[in-house]
Amino acid sequence: MEQEKKYPLKKVLMICSKGNLEDVLAALVMANGAVMEGIETKLFFTFFGLDAITKKRMNKLHTATVGNPAMRMPGGLPFPTLLGALPGVEAGVTKMMKKGMDKLDIPPVDEFLELIEAGGGEIYACKLAAEMFNLTKEDFHETVKAIITVGDLYAMCDGPGTQIVFT
Repeated sequence: MEQEKKYPLKKVLMICSKGNLEDVLAALVMANGAVMEGIETKLFFTFFGLDAITKKRMNKLHTATVGNPAMRMPGGLPFPTLLGALPGVEAGVTKMMKKGMDKLDIPPVDEFLELIEAGGGEIYACKLAAEMFNLTKEDFHETVKAIITVGDLYAMCDGPGTQIVFT
């Protein structure tokens, strides 16, 4: 039996297109983990994911309560989607999420970006989405290296051992 040749992961490109707290955190945790493992890491924020790198929005992200089938109430019971639409529920759930993050010493978004950059990771904004939302480089956190096109993004994906992860 022929042994399958394995290629180590050398480069990872994370694409974050959502602006809710849990999806942004997923991208940041995975990117930070890659940086810590010595993997070349690039983060690309597009559409609502731009909120994660926009100075005015980055530390005001909320947890999605409506349309989130994985949302659970204390005790593990399913969270009725209708509850998420009630005034104050999203803010309360977000507060609970942030409290849990603090307990685990998970940094806020801006600090997470700084950790990733300090570890050698690169952070980019999508040109099309930035133009669509009238955002410029000055609107973004200082860790954003550049505003690039999708073509620029794909040009960074060369070489064996490269993975694209969409969060």
